[in-house]
Amino acid sequence: MDTVFDSRLNREIETLTERLHPPRVCIDNNSCRDCTVVKVDSANKYGILLEMVQVLTDLDLCISKSYISSDGGWFMDVFHVTDQAGKKLTDNNLMRQVEKELCATRAKEDIYDETELEICEELKSNYSKQNVSTEHTALEMSGMDRPGLLSEISAVLVDMGCSVTSATAWTHNGRAACIIYVEEASRPGPIKDPKRLAQVKEQLENVVEARGGKGERNNVRLRNFPAGRTHTERRLHQLMYADRDYESCHACHGDTSGYHKKGCDGTHVSISRCEDRGYWVVNVICRDRPKLLFDTVCILRDMQYVVFHAAISSKKSIANQEYFIRHKWNGIALQTKSEKEKFILCIIAAIERRVSHGLRVDICTQNRMGLLSQVTRVIRENGLSIPRVEIGPRGENVVGTFYVTDPSGQQVNPNIVEVLRQESRGSADVVTNHNVPCGLSRSSSSSSSSVNNSSVEDKARYSIGSKLWSHFGKISCNFGPIKS
Repeated sequence: MDTVFDSRLNREIETLTERLHPPRVCIDNNSCRDCTVVKVDSANKYGILLEMVQVLTDLDLCISKSYISSDGGWFMDVFHVTDQAGKKLTDNNLMRQVEKELCATRAKEDIYDETELEICEELKSNYSKQNVSTEHTALEMSGMDRPGLLSEISAVLVDMGCSVTSATAWTHNGRAACIIYVEEASRPGPIKDPKRLAQVKEQLENVVEARGGKGERNNVRLRNFPAGRTHTERRLHQLMYADRDYESCHACHGDTSGYHKKGCDGTHVSISRCEDRGYWVVNVICRDRPKLLFDTVCILRDMQYVVFHAAISSKKSIANQEYFIRHKWNGIALQTKSEKEKFILCIIAAIERRVSHGLRVDICTQNRMGLLSQVTRVIRENGLSIPRVEIGPRGENVVGTFYVTDPSGQQVNPNIVEVLRQESRGSADVVTNHNVPCGLSRSSSSSSSSVNNSSVEDKARYSIGSKLWSHFGKISCNFGPIKS
């Protein structure tokens, strides 16, 4: 008699424990004076820690302390959380939402692809803030960074009749990655025609590769996503990891106690061995900021390490993280010096990607075709760069945060704010802040801008050279590759 294996039956057997023991969530406001304690315990599965942390960060909660234990078939975790203002959770609706979302993580499946780029890409999620919409096509780009790159990409999209609905871009170590959600300008909805997708992709590839050297790593991808299939910031980490942005990182050497000494402000990572249980013990000490735990757990998952135990705490703006890990597949991982060095650099890169400095400009205006192209063009024509940007819809308006820097290292003239206000047709609400890490919350790091109109007019007079370069850049977007 032949034995027949049914994949659906196997899946039912594998999830039997999860269904018999659904997650339990306890939200405690009495144990701690200055934070809310969220306790979660449930049947364990690979990747559950990332899902839990992702839920809390997507709800704009700050995790100040956490204790994690998942050795065996059970997962137990304790999170100390506050809102963006550093206060306890007092909104009953928010607390119910936290409990609902944490329990919903058990219904998600893990989907794995064969290539490194696709590892864990298909994480399901129900969060409206960070997830890819089902109504748009996603443009994914990674490659060499240069001033004006985002401006050139958004100009091509406008010329091709594509409307940008939201966009997020990161830069790190001379590399850039962005995810832009687009739809047809003529009719709302994704770009479904394969020929049209190929045409748009070809034009975008011309822009990305325009000034790159031979053999330069550049990747452009256009794809349509089904419902809630991936998480934007999660995907950006994957793109930059696949692009090997960690290769230009520099590790801080010496005892981690040196971090507290004057002049030592980097990220310290150390690795040791726990022979009794076969764990690798990873210690990370760095400046504390929102989403730090999320960024660290992301890279551990991308490198396919399983976290069995962890302790995370912060004190006086310094964060300490300790992880007890094993590789999911490779039992002899981290045996060589080169493997350990790569591991350390990957951790440092994941932490540094979100920490950009510069002039912060927050924009709120009515949505319209070509808005991203107009704003980035003004920044480029002023000789400035955009190390990080996030822009998307909020009701009938569009809300965006741009970090602006001067490539020459000079301080950015805050008069650029008024130029951007004028480009937004007078309907922008702009907030500025100088040299603040991108991880800081908007409520704690913003101050209202005050600009002198006469100096703004002087700033708005672009040089002839910058105008010519702007027009040349736009024209060059239509050039095709030279085939010999």
